[in-house]
Amino acid sequence: MHFPKVRPRRLRANPLIRRMVRETAISVDDFIYPLFVCEGENIKKPISSMSGVYQMSVDHIVAECLEVEKLGIPAVLLFGIPSHKDAIGSEAYNDFGALQNAIRAIKSACKNLLVITDVCFCEYTDHGHCGILKDNDVDNDATLDILCKEALSHARAGADIIAPSDMMDGRIGAIRKALDENGFQNTPILSYAVKYASYFYGPFREAAESAPAFGDRRAYQMDPANRREAYKEARQDIAEGADMLMVKPALAYLDIIRDVRALTDLPLVAYNVSGEYSMIMNAIEKGWVNKEIILETLLSIKRAGADMIITYHAKEAAKML
Repeated sequence: MHFPKVRPRRLRANPLIRRMVRETAISVDDFIYPLFVCEGENIKKPISSMSGVYQMSVDHIVAECLEVEKLGIPAVLLFGIPSHKDAIGSEAYNDFGALQNAIRAIKSACKNLLVITDVCFCEYTDHGHCGILKDNDVDNDATLDILCKEALSHARAGADIIAPSDMMDGRIGAIRKALDENGFQNTPILSYAVKYASYFYGPFREAAESAPAFGDRRAYQMDPANRREAYKEARQDIAEGADMLMVKPALAYLDIIRDVRALTDLPLVAYNVSGEYSMIMNAIEKGWVNKEIILETLLSIKRAGADMIITYHAKEAAKML
């Protein structure tokens, strides 16, 4: 049928009709809030490129998590920032490092908040790459050993979910085996399965102090030009035992989120990364756009197929909903 019998505007006529026929919804249950943990006490250092985001010592992290819990946000994602870095990132698997101490403190203070931990080495190495170097390249298999050490250290501290972000081949299978053999068979793995080498990570590298000292990470993170490769990465991590998958970044990769959603029934997470956040916040602060753009952005990620969204907007979005 054609106009005038078909009038799509009939179902847009008022807020109640629009609400009834709405196809996609976001809620506070969809959000994971990233936090940056540093060593020391009473530290809350602003990140110049990320408005409202801070490096925080454990005492401030706990206070932040209490607020997050009160807002109903179900989970936080922790990144550790050590005071000491070395060639193999040994602080990453220090059982009493800043991140491990934060896990214990959060789990003690917040009874209704899940703690997810990023498992990688770029924040911990003096060269800024995601593992052990050999001839100026990351040695994939040697890095698997220390990734397992880091994952076990997080699990011992009480992490609810382990999230490897390094993009080494075989890491999910290696970490799953290590967790299972050490009594953590019920600890889920959220795999950064489809992680592109993106310029959208720029502000994060300031926040996590993780910029590579030389070169880049294109030898292990995915080429932004590749779409079919996402299927390969996702299938491999599923086969190795991942419980959840992630696509990162989100906004420039909505097609990839849709592709991975069609591939699997596993829960799918999208990371609304630092560069995406900073562009929106700068536009809001300059008055170029209304802050409702935050919810529109998150809705687009959910509509593409994500079940959960890691986002620095989580607190503000929870207040807006």
